[in-house]
This record gives sequence, structure tokens and C-alpha cells, in this order.
Amino acid sequence: MAEISASTVVKLRKMSGQGMMDCKKALEEANGDMDKAMEILRKKGLATLAKRAERETSEGVVVSWQSQDGKAAALATLCCETDFVAKSDDFVKLAKDIHGFISAARGDQGAPSILQTVLAGKTFQEVLTDVVSRTGEKMQVGDFARFRITEKGLIGTYVHFNHKVGSMVLIETNDAKVAQAPALKQAAADIAMHITASKPIALDVESLDPHLVEQEKVIYAAQVQNKPPQVVERIVDGKLKKFYSDVCLLLQPFVKDDSKTVQQVLAEAAKQAGGQASIKQFVRFEVG
Repeated sequence: MAEISASTVVKLRKMSGQGMMDCKKALEEANGDMDKAMEILRKKGLATLAKRAERETSEGVVVSWQSQDGKAAALATLCCETDFVAKSDDFVKLAKDIHGFISAARGDQGAPSILQTVLAGKTFQEVLTDVVSRTGEKMQVGDFARFRITEKGLIGTYVHFNHKVGSMVLIETNDAKVAQAPALKQAAADIAMHITASKPIALDVESLDPHLVEQEKVIYAAQVQNKPPQVVERIVDGKLKKFYSDVCLLLQPFVKDDSKTVQQVLAEAAKQAGGQASIKQFVRFEVG
């Protein structure tokens, strides 16, 4: 076995970020070969991931990104097991590093789009695995979505101050100038914040899962089953309207002024901007 000098161990430690003992053991196993030692350390990270595959990753952060021209934006959740690791330097750096992979990802949704993206000769999966091998804790990309403006419009994003929850909304406009109006930019930001707070599950009634609506009808009818049929129908209709206003974004009372719906707030902002606007997509991601 080749003798492993202290300087070689230090060099590997700087390259990998691993502890001195782990680096020394890897170099001894690799007979002093630096590349093989790096591979051994990476396999250690993969082994940790496999060993802890069933562990919950209920901590972490929501990461947001937006292109300089504002034509694209994204949200992702970067998850780990404990709050202690979520606040560590390694994890904080990883959360910064992911921005480049988000912008370069080929796909616009799903964790594999980020994990398989290559920057500086490494996939994000490899970068993540390197951090796992240092912390000994399971980590993963939970959710990922990227919106792109293909015609006229703007994207609003909001991440709560605790970085545990965030939202993104894509708004289309009839004119590029409308999208740049301060009133509409403010509305986009406010609606993204509203989504974060109000947890809508659909854009409008038409977007709701029909099975979910039927389930709600059955529940409401069962609650008043002893009443006359015409009364039951009236009560069920009323409860459904309330359900729609609770879960459909456009029908929800706006968090900053509950005398208006989100649809009304957007319409008023678009009118002030001198045009029309409509919400095309939204996502809400939460860690935990």
C-alpha cells in the first residue's frame, strides 16, 4: 500500500469537503489514487442515500429562480431530514448551487429534470450525493416546476420568509405593455402570496377533479338526508358554492381584501394597466 501523505489528505479534503479521516480512509482504499478516492467518497454518499431511503425528508427549503429577462421562473423544494442540517453551511450552499441547475434543466417539471442536468461535468444528483456523504443525511429534490412566457405576460413568485412554502403564478396579457405595468406586476406578486397563504387546489370550477366534486356532493347530501329532496338540493348547492370559493383560486376571497375575489383583483389591475389578463398556471410547494 502506498504511503498517504498528510498533504494528499488535505488536498482531497479541499476537493471533497469530507472529514480528514474519511479522506484518509478513501485514499488508503484507493492506494493513493485521487480520482478513485473521490469515487469512493461519492459511493459512500450513495450508500447513505440507499440506507436511509425510507427516512422522511420533512425539512428543507423552497428555492425560487427567475431569468434576468423575466421570461422564465421556477420553484423547487430541496429537502433533508433535520432542521439542523437544513441550516448547515453545506445545505445552504447546495440551495444556492441548485439555481444554476434549475436554469439549465431541459424539462420544466419534476425532480428528474434537475437531478439529471449536468453543469461543470457533474449532474445535480452527483453534487447532492457529495453533500449527503458529508452530512450523513438523506437529501432530495422534492418538487420542481418552471414556467415560461411564450407570448405576452408575466410570472409572479413568492416564497414565505421561513422558506418552507412558496408559490408561482403565470399570467397572460393581451399586450406586452400591460404585462409591464406596475399595477399588474403588483397583482402578480400579491396573487402569488395569496396562493401561498390560501392553498387553492384548482384554478376554477372547471379545473376541479369531477370525482372530488361528486364526493363533496355525497357528503353534503348525507348531512341533511332527513330533509325534503328540494331542500337537500338547495343546501347541497349552497355548500358546493362555498367549497368552490374555498378551493378554486379565481373564486377565493383575496387575502389582502376579502371583499374581492382573486379574479376581481386581477381584472381591476389589468383594467388599470389598460388591458386584459388571465391566470394560466400556478403551483404551490411546501416542505414538510
